[in-house]
Amino acid sequence: MITTANIKNGVNVDQLVETINHVQEEPSLAKFEFRAKTNWIDGGHCVTSIRDWYGVGQEHTERSKDAFTMEADHVEPLLGKDLAPNPAETVLHALGSCLTGAMVYHAAANGIDIEGLESTLEGGCDLHGFLGLDPEVRKGFDGIKVKFKVKSDASEEQLRALSQFSPVFDMLTNPTPVSIEFEK
Repeated sequence: MITTANIKNGVNVDQLVETINHVQEEPSLAKFEFRAKTNWIDGGHCVTSIRDWYGVGQEHTERSKDAFTMEADHVEPLLGKDLAPNPAETVLHALGSCLTGAMVYHAAANGIDIEGLESTLEGGCDLHGFLGLDPEVRKGFDGIKVKFKVKSDASEEQLRALSQFSPVFDMLTNPTPVSIEFEK
């Protein structure tokens, strides 16, 4: 007997339901820890490698590739060489891809078809904060605008509700504790 997978929006819905059931049966499987290691190269140029992670109750030290790497630099007016996206652009990438993934996965789980999905993100900032020229000005983005073009029968209200499942959206819209330690 040949069976076909229940695929919606490129997501295997049967596997998704199976994952949900496993987490409901054993809540500790829901705990994940992602890790990154950043090395400074020169000026504003850095390279981050991502390899191991913890999830579904165990350490994962091998990936299909040795490690993922991402570089960051700054645009020339900010004394960089523009060799890679700047950290703020990487945040926009993380937010856009996480909002998209959350919408697609949750749409699939709810039987909603998405035929096409594109997002445009913009984040504005004022260098007075980063340069220490005005302590009243925020150092980071003063806001982020996300605009979606979606080809789907889902209503805007449904799509907005699906996007709210994005972990990166949550990290950016709610304070996330960050601790900093130094080792010499």
